[in-house]
Amino acid sequence: MSTYLIEFSFTQKGVENIKESPARFEAAKRMIREQGGEVLAFYASMGSEFDTLFIMEAPDEKKAGEMALAIAKQGYVRTRTHRLFDDNEFKTLLDQLR
Repeated sequence: MSTYLIEFSFTQKGVENIKESPARFEAAKRMIREQGGEVLAFYASMGSEFDTLFIMEAPDEKKAGEMALAIAKQGYVRTRTHRLFDDNEFKTLLDQLR
C-alpha cells in the first residue's frame, strides 16, 4: 500500500457545522477502511491554510483519489492529496536516477 497525506480546509458549510466534525472524521475513516485503505493519523492544524489532515494508506493513486473525492463531495471540506514516500521508497527513487 502507498501512503498519502490528505489536507482538509473547512468550507463555510463545514464551519457552520463544526461541532459535527468528530462524527464526520470517524465516518470518513470508516469509508476509507471499507474501500481498502487505513487512516494512520489525524491531526488538526492551527495557523495553516489547512484545518485538518489525514495520513493514510491506500492501494493506489486511483483509490486514494476516489476516497478524497468521496469526502469532499459532502461539501464540508476541500481537499488536497499528496503521495508520501518513506525513506526506503525515496532511496529507491534516487537509485533509479541516471
